[in-house]
Amino acid sequence: MDTQATARIPRPFEQIPDSRRANRRHKLIDILTIALFAVICGADGWVAVAAYGRAKKTWLATFLDLPHGIPSHDIFGDVFAKLQPEAFERCFMEWMKKMVQLSGGKLVAIDGKSLRHSFEHGWDKAGMAHIVSAFVQANHLVFAQVKTEGKGQELSAIEKLLGLLELNGAVVTIDALGCQKETAQQILDAHGQYILQVKDNQPTLHAKLQATFADAILDKFAGLEHDYFTETNGGHDRIETRRAWVCWDVSLLGELTKQWPGLKSLIVVERTREINGHKSIERHYYISSLDRRTKAKRMAGYIRGHWSVENNLHWQLDVSFREDERRIRKGHGAENFSRLCRTALNLLKNEKTQTVGIAIKRQICGWDCDYLLKVVAV
Repeated sequence: MDTQATARIPRPFEQIPDSRRANRRHKLIDILTIALFAVICGADGWVAVAAYGRAKKTWLATFLDLPHGIPSHDIFGDVFAKLQPEAFERCFMEWMKKMVQLSGGKLVAIDGKSLRHSFEHGWDKAGMAHIVSAFVQANHLVFAQVKTEGKGQELSAIEKLLGLLELNGAVVTIDALGCQKETAQQILDAHGQYILQVKDNQPTLHAKLQATFADAILDKFAGLEHDYFTETNGGHDRIETRRAWVCWDVSLLGELTKQWPGLKSLIVVERTREINGHKSIERHYYISSLDRRTKAKRMAGYIRGHWSVENNLHWQLDVSFREDERRIRKGHGAENFSRLCRTALNLLKNEKTQTVGIAIKRQICGWDCDYLLKVVAV
């Protein structure tokens, strides 16, 4: 194999150990490379991956060994069912570190997603896979992901995911599920900052924040060190106004202040929606380790930015990669195929020469091998 051809193999894949104990007719690096290229080009299952390999066999053979040709779809399924997710994740993270650095106040949104058809039987959804991802909002890239052991186990997955990250000053946002003292400490230990939403799973803290901000807003924050920001958006008979207050007098929480590691600020965001003349108002509460240098406008930006994980990750995985329709249920197959999709999505987003959507970029990769190589050349 010449040097030029070898450079076309995704290097991070070479670090993944082979979990097969027998039947190694096909090289693992060949299987991994074909699968990634196929998913980038539009494959949505192992049958499609194998079909892509057969269609591109002549080209693939210029830089892969393929000692026994293209593997069957069963072999692809078996290999990825046995492939250790932890090893695949380490490879994934090394690749992502070349694309994005977690530092300087970047927003890292942590959120979970179910793979809806990953259970074995329609009458028993206990085996459904759930993925918790760390999403870097500035680059719209997934940085890391971990599978949970069930719908009720997201918190343990969040803890595991945070254990993989060196945050270097990044700001982590998590919804109310992650509002735990241990989670806050773990983020600080990883050299990051946190903004945690507070709801009824922390009833005492939630009630105290509600009462504290109700009084403060009524008294116009008299005597309290605070900042305020408001913005309004509208269109199609809909107007939404968001008002954010941040208060740095955390001693207002009394004894609760000492219970939350690194607590520096309290935040309330009030959303007023007017749709066809009907008005609704709701308030959401947050605690943060960010100090008075972070003003209300930026706090509001972090909080709103958290939901970009829904718009820029989950929505694209469902629409562009049809993740909710996929039926891969064997071993680690669903989790590992999901990681292939997230790798593909990151690589496609990172390539900027084509100013088209992800779906069209995938088609171009299938048509133009040179462009495909440009996408994976990180």
